[in-house]
Amino acid sequence: MASLPIPAPKNPRALLPLAAAIGAGFAAAAIILLTLNDRAVAVGFVAAGLLAAGGLFAARRLLASDTAAEERTDWAVAHALAAASDDALAVTDRAGRLVCANSRYEALFAGWPTPPSLPVSDASIAALGAAARTAWRDGEGRADGIQVFGAPVSARVARIGEESLVWRFIGVQALDLAARVESLIDGGTGDRLGAAGIMTVMLSPEGRVRSANRVFRLRALGSADTPAEGRDFARFLITDSSGLVRFEREGLGGTPLRVLQIPFLDGEDAPMLVTLLDEEGAALAPAIGGSASAHVRSLIALLPSGLALVDRDGRFVNMNDAFVRATRVNAAAPPLYPGDLVVREDKAALADAVRRFAGGAAQSAEMTIRLQDAPEEPVAITIAGARGLGDAAVLISLKDSGEEGKLKRQVAQATKMQAVGQLAGGVAHDFNNILTAIIGHCDLMLMRHSPGDGDYDDIQQIRANSNRAASLTRQLLAFSRQQTLRPQVLQLPDVISEVSNLLKRLLGETVVLDVKHGRNLGPVRADPGQLEQVVVNLAVNARDAMLAANPNQGGTLTIETLAISAAQVRQMDDDVLPVGDYTALRISDTGTGIPRDILPKIWEPFFTTKEVGKGTGLGLSTVYGIIKQSGGFIFADNKPQGGAEFTIYLPVHAAAEATAAPKAPARVKPADTWGTGTILVVEDEDMVRAVAERALAKQGYTVLTAENGEVALELLDTIDKPDLLVSDVVMPLMDGPTMARRIREKWPDLPILFMSGYAEEQLRRSIDLDNVAFLPKPFSVQQLAEAARDILTVT
Repeated sequence: MASLPIPAPKNPRALLPLAAAIGAGFAAAAIILLTLNDRAVAVGFVAAGLLAAGGLFAARRLLASDTAAEERTDWAVAHALAAASDDALAVTDRAGRLVCANSRYEALFAGWPTPPSLPVSDASIAALGAAARTAWRDGEGRADGIQVFGAPVSARVARIGEESLVWRFIGVQALDLAARVESLIDGGTGDRLGAAGIMTVMLSPEGRVRSANRVFRLRALGSADTPAEGRDFARFLITDSSGLVRFEREGLGGTPLRVLQIPFLDGEDAPMLVTLLDEEGAALAPAIGGSASAHVRSLIALLPSGLALVDRDGRFVNMNDAFVRATRVNAAAPPLYPGDLVVREDKAALADAVRRFAGGAAQSAEMTIRLQDAPEEPVAITIAGARGLGDAAVLISLKDSGEEGKLKRQVAQATKMQAVGQLAGGVAHDFNNILTAIIGHCDLMLMRHSPGDGDYDDIQQIRANSNRAASLTRQLLAFSRQQTLRPQVLQLPDVISEVSNLLKRLLGETVVLDVKHGRNLGPVRADPGQLEQVVVNLAVNARDAMLAANPNQGGTLTIETLAISAAQVRQMDDDVLPVGDYTALRISDTGTGIPRDILPKIWEPFFTTKEVGKGTGLGLSTVYGIIKQSGGFIFADNKPQGGAEFTIYLPVHAAAEATAAPKAPARVKPADTWGTGTILVVEDEDMVRAVAERALAKQGYTVLTAENGEVALELLDTIDKPDLLVSDVVMPLMDGPTMARRIREKWPDLPILFMSGYAEEQLRRSIDLDNVAFLPKPFSVQQLAEAARDILTVT
């Protein structure tokens, strides 16, 4: 291994965190391999872990001895351990100096630059610097999408102890592709291609030669032993008046050439692979198969990128192994046409593109397709016309998006969910105003009708349906994370225990409930009532899925609680779940699972697979909103043995729970809601303002009204101090909190009652005022009267 020529540190303690981290990594790998029954490889990892432990012990010995020889030995151990990693690794100290790095790091960055000052773009350097600062502060940082030679690389930065940062660059395999192809060209593979008449060159983005096989050097330079690296590729070629390309050294009398560019890496900074073929037949040796297409097929078969050739009729001519693996082609029954690989909706577009380029369309085009075996994962392909390759007329190359594509899909899904949540919250807020007016007018009418009246039952029916609509708006607010929560510190087993009896009745006799609790569960902070709703929603969905699959036998619903440490989260390496301690709730069933094409859509509101009239499509969207508003994360997947599995991660509440103070005796509320005094009602919705005015006036109050904050301030300049201010929060021209602050400047002790359809917790964070009460919409006349009475009684 090429090790960085940096002297051993004066403080040998710096070796302790590095050796410990690498040793732990090998141990974790050994455990995973043992789980997968790969004992032979696992033993190798255990041996490597013991070597790390030996390095740790040697570092401890260094503390008692300051000889330079022992220090150099321990650094050799660190280098040997780092060399075993497939990633590029480097270690920097607190002063920002490079301490050590492995050979992959040297190959990746062409030397030993010190991160974050690497040969990448300024934006990438800034992202690496931010990741390093995060690692010093939080213990771990990351930077994704670092472009190196046109390929995306992810950086993970971890603080080891208090003196060192370990930099790990993931995804260098794509960059290794260029190096591997270069080695193929320089080695025996390049000679075999040359024997078949194929001249192969690897070019830098600037068009200079990075590597060339011997037959190219012989034709272009006159000697196979003359190096071509660093030379301008374009200067080796000339073009005649007919557009034919020849080697400049051979002149216009030389053999015409066909120049082909093989796409295998994306990006403007990516290297290029170019092959040259004799137009009139191979000059140095007979071609394999006697045709130019055989030349290209032999080269395509060697490339790790997914490539396929299609003829003028749209049929496959050749597919390399990488293409077969990526598209999950059945080798026993290969497809005839590219359209056979994709879903029905993409067949026509792909066939049209192939037909267009087979007919002579210039340049190339990119498009996204969905494979039949994995329709939930779009695949980007490049289609280009191919000329002079015998039967082949079209070249199809797959773009391996890998982790970058996965991250883009996650970001797109999160953005879509946020946008839908904002829309749902806005609709629910406006609908709450309408429901407030309907319920309020029903209450006012019921005051004039007795139970024996003919209209009484009709009014009650309108009120009952309005309350049903109000429950739907609460579900929409839950999805948009704008409902009012009452969080408290609790233990998940207590919540499961409270809801177990209800679940047994809901599940019926054919579904068995199996509850398992883990040990050392940390407390979480959430609304217990909302968590119970989450468990019930998931349990009912699981019951319906199991009964649909097997109506007579049902199945088993398993509810588990378990502790997830920060180390376990770090091993997951999930892009969504932040590193930290969690208490997890896992709910699984023994049904048929969730179809892969439906899985990304299950959180969307009003999406349901149930029959018409048997589901609103708000169950899982409500669950999603409650968990996100509680600061948690929820994931859905299918179990390998069958059935769906939902896992909820709630962060452990770190603050120590305060000693419960003895409860004060509850204040007895007056039986009636009659009152006196002056109340100012500020509400921009006419119908809500009218209901509030009539409801409070019937209770004996003197009621003044204003349609917005500015009108209210003008009105207050002409009257004495009111006893209570009742105001909406979101209003045009001037919102409720701004108006309240202006009024408090004149009357600091004026009590205020805000009414709104948004979450109380969200509003309290934005309203920095004392002596403020909150009334959620929609509300009844009775609830408004009680809220006014309570706040006036306290003051």
